[in-house]
Amino acid sequence: MKITWLGHSAFRIETSKAKMLLDPFLSHNASFSGQDIKDVSAGITHILLTHGHGDHVGDTVALAKETGAVVLANADLAAWLGSKGVDRVEMGNTGGTITLGGFSATFTNALHSSAQITEDGVSHALGNANGLMLHFDDEASIFAMGDTDIFSDMALINELHQPDIGFVPVGDRFTMGGAVAALACQRYFSFKIAIPCHYGTFPIIDQTADKFVAGMEGSKTQARAMKPAESLSI
Repeated sequence: MKITWLGHSAFRIETSKAKMLLDPFLSHNASFSGQDIKDVSAGITHILLTHGHGDHVGDTVALAKETGAVVLANADLAAWLGSKGVDRVEMGNTGGTITLGGFSATFTNALHSSAQITEDGVSHALGNANGLMLHFDDEASIFAMGDTDIFSDMALINELHQPDIGFVPVGDRFTMGGAVAALACQRYFSFKIAIPCHYGTFPIIDQTADKFVAGMEGSKTQARAMKPAESLSI
């Protein structure tokens, strides 16, 4: 497995059977600067979305049309994407599991919102915000928390799924901050590797993952703060 952080909450995940983008906010993502959208989207089979905010849906519509990738999203967001011309969509909702080519995705809870405001100024609800629990055939499992605060049922997610790798939002203001994110990882999960995300993109959120890394000191979990475009092979 190869994991590449593209900045903000966007990741490229490559396995022996699938190549996917998670929350592909790329073209207007300051931390994606210097990377090439065509390069990072080459050969993708799936696009995975945690919720409907613009900094997570990002370039999904254009990429889905260009690549033919299957888009996985909650039912309301999937229906909205369909109205935008995305025709290969797998929809689910909290608690549900969808089996795809070489992996499965389970929608978990996340404490956040999910909507978009259209050009006419109307806010459109796009379902619940979710985390995504990804199980792969014969490879490490990943829990992408999405945008969320800490909540005690994270312990149940860990009990049910025992994820190996966590994608953890740490930027504060819109998600939990680094210190609380570290508490969540240490109290509720047994990750082998925790990769912080959702920081450094906008001036009003934390610019580094330093608080998270500091909070993870002494843990059995490796806190791996990556640079945009940096890859990790598992």
